[in-house]
Parts: sequence; C-alpha cells; structure tokens
Amino acid sequence: MKNRLKILRAERDWTQGDLAEALEISRQSVNAIETGKYDPSLPLAFKIADLFGMTIEQVFINEESGA
Repeated sequence: MKNRLKILRAERDWTQGDLAEALEISRQSVNAIETGKYDPSLPLAFKIADLFGMTIEQVFINEESGA
C-alpha cells in the first residue's frame, strides 16, 4: 500500500522522530510505513490521518484498486 506520509511529514518540517513521538511509535516503524515495508494497523492508520487532519483515503493509497 502506498502512502503520502513522507510528503505530509516534510510539508510540516517534521523528522521521522517527530512523527514517531506524536504517534507514540518507534522511528523505525515510521520509516517502515513510509517505505511501504509495513502497513499500519487500522487504529494506527486512523491516528495518522487524524494527526494530519485528513481521511485514511487521503493518506493511504490502495494500489490494487488504484484509488
């Protein structure tokens, strides 16, 4: 699953560490999500979307449906 996490983080001038702290996860987890090596749980996806004031669909892109 693709995502816009790196772009959204960069727009706010946040480091991976800053985002990790806000989400209460490790920096390594942020990196894994950004690079597509890990898909977050649904509760974490909601937390990420809420943090950026967006919907899950605005942050995460389902490659299979092209949405």
